[in-house]
Amino acid sequence: MKLKHGLAILGLLTLPGLLPLRAGSPRPSRLMLRSAAALVLDQQTGQTLVEKQAEAIMPIASITKLMTAMVVLDAQQDMQEPLVIENADKDMIRHSRSRLPVGTRLTRSEALNLALMSSENRAAHALGRCYPGGVEACVKAMDAKAQALGLTETRFQDPAGLSSGNVSSAQDLARLVDTAYRYPQIREFTTCAGTTIHSGRRTLQFINTNALVRAGRWQIGLSKTGFINEAGQCLVMQAMLAERPVLIVLLDSWGKYTRLGDANRIKQWIEARLRHNG
Repeated sequence: MKLKHGLAILGLLTLPGLLPLRAGSPRPSRLMLRSAAALVLDQQTGQTLVEKQAEAIMPIASITKLMTAMVVLDAQQDMQEPLVIENADKDMIRHSRSRLPVGTRLTRSEALNLALMSSENRAAHALGRCYPGGVEACVKAMDAKAQALGLTETRFQDPAGLSSGNVSSAQDLARLVDTAYRYPQIREFTTCAGTTIHSGRRTLQFINTNALVRAGRWQIGLSKTGFINEAGQCLVMQAMLAERPVLIVLLDSWGKYTRLGDANRIKQWIEARLRHNG
């Protein structure tokens, strides 16, 4: 489902624990978001702070990899077991490029790190292929976990997020992010700024696909980006804003940097509310 783009002007929302604006004090500007769907929740109370088409069902691209990571970790496989990238791990849907050549050997832990931090599709597919029962069993486990979590608008078709049939809503994804946040390895790998993989005689450098993680000006506890044409630019995060843990979901942003711009606008808007009521 492709949503119509445009500016969303959200009214000033009341955040928990904030006092009314002082008389004569300037009001923070209204929040304008360019993502087609957005949701920001207080992680502790569940209160909705920002909402825009949060129930719309749409492709989620590589946000899928968070669920892949959870079912792989739930299976309690040996994280130091070596995996080998095979021809079967090539992207046969979109024919996207990968920096992991066929024959690359890496541990399951390294594959999980690359899938989450750098959104490496071959690494994610290898995790699914090496899941007990293979890719098909992995995807079934992903759907089963979504159902168990009450994610009624969430469906998966592949472990890398390459299929447009991997769909969800911002509402469902907020719950998915909250659940993924409970996994220490997912928190660690999604917030890693960069890592090095040794492939034969080659040394490969990988960086986090979320520039906000690399910049270091945010306090981010979990992060995942995603993009395919049908999904647009997507971003989910757990972060501390104004000393409050929040869950942020931004879907179908247009333009390369819009999801980052929306995230920064949300941060500034929430922090401005506190400054003007402090």
